[in-house]
Amino acid sequence: MSILKKPDLNDPKLRAKLAKGMGHNYYGEPAWPNDLLYVFPVVMLGVFGLCVSLAVLDPAIIGEPANPFATPMEILPEWYFYPVFQILRIVPNKLLGIAMMAGIPLGLMCVPFIESVNKSQNPFRRPIATLVFLFGLVVTIWLGIGATCPIDKSLTLGLF
Repeated sequence: MSILKKPDLNDPKLRAKLAKGMGHNYYGEPAWPNDLLYVFPVVMLGVFGLCVSLAVLDPAIIGEPANPFATPMEILPEWYFYPVFQILRIVPNKLLGIAMMAGIPLGLMCVPFIESVNKSQNPFRRPIATLVFLFGLVVTIWLGIGATCPIDKSLTLGLF
């Protein structure tokens, strides 16, 4: 939101509120003891319980020992690198693949400048930005799933 009118600091009502400590950051509820004594420990216990339950339900598996003389058949990166890994696999020219990978963060850096044209926060009032986001999401998921498939089925996912 933008400021429509600057506050008049000579106004006696405003000066009385400021003297009581009711400035721009006055929300009516102090952090001590409400948040720090009651909410914070509940959140910390919840996070701790979540970590313990995940460790119990899905423990880390100790695999076979590493062998530096045997390369595995399929080397895959971590799951969040699957889309860019797939770009490198399907593009025949590796320099073009690296340029396409560099284009992803460059395109994301341009988004705030494109989005500043429309001041609305509602995605339905920004149809072009919403469609670009949905298209990018579908392409990213498609590339991520394709990275786990064999190279001959990676682009079509074996559907076509």
